[in-house]
Amino acid sequence: MSALTLTLKNAPEQRIDMAPLTPDNLAGKSMADIAAIELLSGNRRLRVDSLFDIAGDDAGNLVINNANGKLDFIGRGMKQGSITVNGNAGSYLAFQMRKGEITLNGNADAFAASGMAGGLLKVNGNVGDFLAAAIPGDRKGMKGGTVIITGNAGDRAGDQMRRGIILIEGNVGAYCASRMLAGTIGVMGSVGDHIGYGMRRGTLLLFSTPKMHATLQDCGSHTLPFLSLMFKSFKGLPSKFGAINRNRVQRYAGDLANDGKGEILVFI
Repeated sequence: MSALTLTLKNAPEQRIDMAPLTPDNLAGKSMADIAAIELLSGNRRLRVDSLFDIAGDDAGNLVINNANGKLDFIGRGMKQGSITVNGNAGSYLAFQMRKGEITLNGNADAFAASGMAGGLLKVNGNVGDFLAAAIPGDRKGMKGGTVIITGNAGDRAGDQMRRGIILIEGNVGAYCASRMLAGTIGVMGSVGDHIGYGMRRGTLLLFSTPKMHATLQDCGSHTLPFLSLMFKSFKGLPSKFGAINRNRVQRYAGDLANDGKGEILVFI
């Protein structure tokens, strides 16, 4: 068996909802069935075979080639299998993902990993604003799983994040971990203004000291043995974080204006 491969024929004029194309939704379907699936694009419904050339037969291993930034909701609600995206992805990549693995070899737009509850998302590139954040009207962002970003992330990464791990090897914009409820975010690069704004709980791991606002309390330097165990658990992940073994940090508590139970740990 070979991976089920969808190759985008032409750049779409409007955004396309890719939610129906997940390994669990495609399991057991014939090539003709897959070709006839209709995808929403604006006020139209477009057949898969009108947008993509289709090859292969292993629906549990889905590959999307020539991907475009107008392909939204790739991997939405995914419960099994793997998706590899070669090219860029639109908004809501891995939205409400439950299990499985998604690899993006390109850049993603806003709200990647929003509502994600399990599985692994790796982006070999950059992501837009609201990484793992709650969508408007929802009070919880990412709820579990692991996200690895090899490039940069935009503003509001981890906004209202509830659980899970985000490892960012590049830089992050403003309001990182804003209103964070729980979970872990690691950032190797720089971080923008208003870090941890409204943060209730959770852990933020940084490698450079950001600008701290008034309601983050400096708690001094500490050696925290649990960090060695945490980084040991990262060793099996495809990330630079798996090679780190440090546990000496400057600890900040906050946001004191919102219970103050979160922590920002800056390696020293």
